[in-house]
Amino acid sequence: MNQEELAKKLLSPSKNSRLEKLGKGLTFACLSLIVIIVAMILIFVAQKGLSTFFVNGVNIFDFLFGQAWNPSGKQFGALPMILGSFIVTILSALIATPFAIGAAVFMTEVSPKGARILQPAIELLVGIPSVVYGFIGLQVVVPFVRSIFGGTGFGILSGIFVLFVMILPTVTFMTTDSLRAVPRHYREASLAMGATRWQTIWRVTLKAARSGIFTAVVFGMARAFGEALAIQMVVGNSAVVPTSLTTPAATLTSVLTMGIGNTVMGTVDNNVLWSLALVLLLMSLAFNSVIKLITKERGKKNYAR
Repeated sequence: MNQEELAKKLLSPSKNSRLEKLGKGLTFACLSLIVIIVAMILIFVAQKGLSTFFVNGVNIFDFLFGQAWNPSGKQFGALPMILGSFIVTILSALIATPFAIGAAVFMTEVSPKGARILQPAIELLVGIPSVVYGFIGLQVVVPFVRSIFGGTGFGILSGIFVLFVMILPTVTFMTTDSLRAVPRHYREASLAMGATRWQTIWRVTLKAARSGIFTAVVFGMARAFGEALAIQMVVGNSAVVPTSLTTPAATLTSVLTMGIGNTVMGTVDNNVLWSLALVLLLMSLAFNSVIKLITKERGKKNYAR
């Protein structure tokens, strides 16, 4: 069989049709597997989490708004952990955002050549494991907070510093991509009208990229909200309502990692931890919904332009 006959055989309509059907079948199977896995995770966590209320009889309002957490004493108030998670997440994002925007502006608008040095340094932060951040926080951040602010050093403030460094690369890279996506003619039109470079950056570039920047911040918050090991090592793990940034506190993830291995499956102590996991999962879904909403609105604006 010569090359021409082989090419005709390979490119025949029947051959292409079979390959196309095979490709579609494999793609559909892979997508179906992903959907099934996600659905099974959601169903499993929801089933375990809701057992606390429908099987063990714990009042859902006492769980969400109760301030006493003592599973052995049948006290299941999750409010201290929920507040701790939100405070650490929001404050770390507020601190990380200006640094991330500044680094992104420097790499895209001020000194693109400087990105050759700054970007690898930021990428290095992404590859550091969470346990390393936790040990650094334990050995450096906690003593620093103790010497400057007093107390034991364990608390929300130490967790904020650790999470700030952990989410900084995520927010920086996504902000950088948003700034680079701003059309060049926006900058040229602003400069042509007599605006300075900094006026162009502040009033044109950042304004045009604000939806992408907000998406980056939400992604960073989602990362901070779900962090477990590093925050557990520095926050103090005291399940009480936070009264200050320097007193020991707890988050949803820290209580989960500490308690899930010390309970028996099916007991109320175990189910209530799954309820905390359900709250964590719902918040993660809420973060993803916000990101999708922002992305959808940004797509509508770009289409309108």
